[in-house]
Amino acid sequence: MDISHLDWDRRRWVREAVQRINADFNRSADTHLIKVDLPGFPDQTLYLKDESTHPTGSLKHRLARSLYLFALCNGWIGPDTVIVESSSGSTAVSEAYFARLLGLRFIAVVQEGVSRSKIDQIAFYGGETRAVPPADIYAEAQRITAELGGHYMDQFTYAERVTDWRGNNNIAESLFSQLAMEAHALPDWVVMSAGTGGTSATIGRFIRYRCDIAAKTSLCVADPENSVFYDHYETGDPDIRIGTKSRIEGIGRPRVEASFQPNVIDRMMRVPDAASIATIHWLQGLLGRRCGGSTGTNVWAALNLMKEMRTAGQSGSVATLICDGGERYLDTYYDPAWIASQGLDLAPHLAHLEGAMSGEAA
Repeated sequence: MDISHLDWDRRRWVREAVQRINADFNRSADTHLIKVDLPGFPDQTLYLKDESTHPTGSLKHRLARSLYLFALCNGWIGPDTVIVESSSGSTAVSEAYFARLLGLRFIAVVQEGVSRSKIDQIAFYGGETRAVPPADIYAEAQRITAELGGHYMDQFTYAERVTDWRGNNNIAESLFSQLAMEAHALPDWVVMSAGTGGTSATIGRFIRYRCDIAAKTSLCVADPENSVFYDHYETGDPDIRIGTKSRIEGIGRPRVEASFQPNVIDRMMRVPDAASIATIHWLQGLLGRRCGGSTGTNVWAALNLMKEMRTAGQSGSVATLICDGGERYLDTYYDPAWIASQGLDLAPHLAHLEGAMSGEAA
């Protein structure tokens, strides 16, 4: 090979970029695992892994880091590459953070109606946004990428493959390591909602890879309204489409994404949007803090699994995630006027949740 054809300046920049990302990771602590004791469940324990403590405030920080490293090591990103992503918010916030770290221009194609706070956070990290109808985010991201000669991160395709599911401090390895000294070190269920499907793929694969865990633990994926993942899981049809967007930002999709891996999922549960939002209001009283809507989806499903365990006389634990904080949703999920405008009645679900505290049906 003629080494004069090698771009050593670009190679040097990539090496330095990887080092910057790894140094940023080295400065970051692991996220906390919160043990939640519920009087109504004396023999079942709920664990919440708090992903809101990442530098960009959400679970998507892990994904964004992995997407950048994957693209850098594949030779897709150089010092002048414009980064483009289709994202409803949190992934774009995290990708904007890493773009600023590397000195790159970042453009997020977001769905119309995404919360103002997320747009502001993307801008805080130097990112730009383009708002389009939900069905157009993919095509518009690809158009902008082609126009600018940039790189389309395409989280919905690559999320399931950019993380080493066998370990290397992925979220599953971190979760099970933190559970190691608990009374029920191997949970009966891990619950995860799906946006790209990448996190559920990582968890499901890790469970199967670790034979000791596979003998005890199952994965349940919770899906909100206005999402096709549950129907795809039930029918196997990869071509399902709907024209509406999910109310629960960050999860639920109008089409089956390439990163969604149904074969590593043991069960799916559909969660009403009113139940998801009621759950985060209930959690606020329990934890003394606000969480995002997808956390409500996760916890509602987790509590229903705990109810099944209680009915069966089965002791054990269920683990799930706090995906992000609720400060991003003050004008939606925590705004009574917005809740009323959506026609959502939280009262029956709040009453249902109070059963978890009293020992009644939860």
